[in-house]
Amino acid sequence: MDFELNEDQLAFQQSARDFAAGEMAPHAARWDEEAYFPVEVIAKAGGLGFCGLYTPEAVGGLGLSRLDASIVFEELASACPSTAAFLTIHNMVSWMIASWATDEVKSVWCTALASGSKIGSYCLTEPGAGSDAASLKTSAKLVDGHYVINGTKAFISGAGATDVLVLMARTGGEGAKGISALVVPANAEGITYGRKEVKMGWNSQPTRTISFDNVKVPASHLLGNEGEGFKFAMKGLDGGRINIATCSVGAAQAALNAAHAYMKQRHQFKRPLADFQGLQFKLADMQTELVAARQMVRLAACKLDAQAPNATAYCAMAKRFATDLGFKICNDALQIHGGYGYIREYPLERYFRDVRVHQILEGTNEIMRVIVARHMLANENTEDLR
Repeated sequence: MDFELNEDQLAFQQSARDFAAGEMAPHAARWDEEAYFPVEVIAKAGGLGFCGLYTPEAVGGLGLSRLDASIVFEELASACPSTAAFLTIHNMVSWMIASWATDEVKSVWCTALASGSKIGSYCLTEPGAGSDAASLKTSAKLVDGHYVINGTKAFISGAGATDVLVLMARTGGEGAKGISALVVPANAEGITYGRKEVKMGWNSQPTRTISFDNVKVPASHLLGNEGEGFKFAMKGLDGGRINIATCSVGAAQAALNAAHAYMKQRHQFKRPLADFQGLQFKLADMQTELVAARQMVRLAACKLDAQAPNATAYCAMAKRFATDLGFKICNDALQIHGGYGYIREYPLERYFRDVRVHQILEGTNEIMRVIVARHMLANENTEDLR
């Protein structure tokens, strides 16, 4: 068991760190304040392979492992958690199309998505179907060689600014087995986008509802076979949970770095904050929690890479643990900064706002507990998760 990064992983880490420092960190506060979606920076990230990290090399991606990808995403999130999180969603779209689309659809989208010249959104959530994703109502009916799509999706990242949608829609009966996945051009006739949501955080990426009114796509735009959509969605969410957990770790690392520096620079009662044992203890706890969260995320990524039968439970545990602790560490770092942490001159309040949603999306942390508990109770004992 080796916890050290290999030479390739260290090289990817440094490349991502340099990109984050040069292309993201100097602009992140402005993107947040202006609610600006930096598509040109996403395209630059694509030039380094960051838009197709685990998309297969045969269709233009890097073909990396989920562990390798998590190392890259962590570095990007340390500069701008919001933009990094969108890149993780785009990577999921790119991977899903590369994994299950027809050759015809792959030829149109895969290279463009992996390069960042085109970007994608993932459409699962609906106004009435959040945690209970299997109850979604958007329909896709096969008529004369085309799927005709009707319904509404909600809280879609990138909506209105992306080029392609991976859409989960009902092609059959009730429940998970009636759901299929489709590739839909984002400018298809019959698609309308709602207003851009005004959010607490994640302001560098737009979030909108998407309505589908008799939207037609060829039958060849089906991913896999009818009825496999929910299975694909769950596979996507396993990786998505690792990705969003990693973004929490990256943001927490940046917040911890800021707190560490501030404690050495700031003086009160004629002494640096670093001299006060109460704050030393807080700093030590933050560091310990961050290391634990990072290692749990990387363990889950290794389980997913190995296609372990308990990978879903590990991804759920890692997502719950890392997003809860990531938020706590950002909050503690803000507290150490006192009033300065609450103003926008410092990045702490942005990290705090951006990571809060990580406890909600890709399945709420309450749902993560349900997943883990069900896995445990389906086995005779808890040895399966050792």
